[in-house]
Amino acid sequence: MTEQQIKRIRKWWHAYVRRFDAGDADLRRNMRLKEAHTLRVCKEAASIARALAISPEDLRLTEALVLLHDVGRFVQYARYRTFADRLSENHALLGLKILKQEKVLCRLSARSHQILRRAIRYHNQAEIPPVRDRRVLFFARLLRDADKLDIWRLMIDYSNSPPGRKNHAIAIGLLEGKGVAPEVMEDLRAQRIVARRNVKNINDFKLLQLAWVFDVNYLPTLRAVQRRGYLEKLRDGLPVDADTREAYEIVRGYVARRRESGE
Repeated sequence: MTEQQIKRIRKWWHAYVRRFDAGDADLRRNMRLKEAHTLRVCKEAASIARALAISPEDLRLTEALVLLHDVGRFVQYARYRTFADRLSENHALLGLKILKQEKVLCRLSARSHQILRRAIRYHNQAEIPPVRDRRVLFFARLLRDADKLDIWRLMIDYSNSPPGRKNHAIAIGLLEGKGVAPEVMEDLRAQRIVARRNVKNINDFKLLQLAWVFDVNYLPTLRAVQRRGYLEKLRDGLPVDADTREAYEIVRGYVARRRESGE
């Protein structure tokens, strides 16, 4: 991707986001939430990418991917007043429709176009499906890692907010509850991604996010998780019981082993 191409995408993205400046306080709050999230994920992705020593051209492609990955979120919330895909639309597919309608990718090479579309499509799936294309897989993994780093930060902030100031859009429609679902603990004990169908309350959702460490792809991401104390901060936002203590120890041990092995 050329410098001219990324400049054009930046210009389009900023103009697109500005379309959602009007509306009530709730809409404006959550439009700014997604705008700020995207810009922070750009920084996270750039940091990971530089640690992996990718080329300047691929750094530009990374920025384009991150800027465009959540384009569907703006229309999603404006239309449905939720960020929960299960209650509205798949925001990745909605974003791809918008990019096609707006002809955002039309001036890119066929290869860049393919990488961006596929990586955006995969970014919100529970797991990346089998992909033979190594470059598609690389960028999809990079986006997912960077996205997680900021979503973890958002959930930690949500947990630490006073009850009257919580932005419940972050909880995607889930309510507070006691304990955690047994199925969620089964997934954690198996060191696999928690199935969304098993998530019944906000505690389950927090454990689902804790289990995202099993889907972290690159060591710079794991280093950031440890350096920032994210696992401990996520744990502190959960009720103190045997299940949450066990869940924390499972993910902490997994991250430590990954770091020690260098994989």
